[in-house]
Amino acid sequence: MAKGLFEQFRHRKITETELLQAESKAKNLGSYVGDFKLLIAMCKDVLSGKYKMNSWNLTIIIGTILYVISPVDAIPDFIAVGGWLDDVAIVAYAMRKLSEEIERYKLQKLVAKQQN
Repeated sequence: MAKGLFEQFRHRKITETELLQAESKAKNLGSYVGDFKLLIAMCKDVLSGKYKMNSWNLTIIIGTILYVISPVDAIPDFIAVGGWLDDVAIVAYAMRKLSEEIERYKLQKLVAKQQN
């Protein structure tokens, strides 16, 4: 099921406006705020050429971001508390699926920081 959800975003580009929307909505994700912001940073670094990853992993990130910013999803965001539960679940799923990619990304950032 989740693969089907992300498949629809395989060829979808993400805009700077959508990334800004994502940053502003991150605060609604409870304990997953940091995780979601990490996904946004990874996406920005891929788009700017600072980090390389395979297209499927980027699809998962873009799909997660677009799902979170969409007002129309499994549980609409205007429903108090419950409206963000599906968004949190999608972020948690993405974090699990991308765990190896996330570790590579963090390592690259750490090495770059040490070299500067």
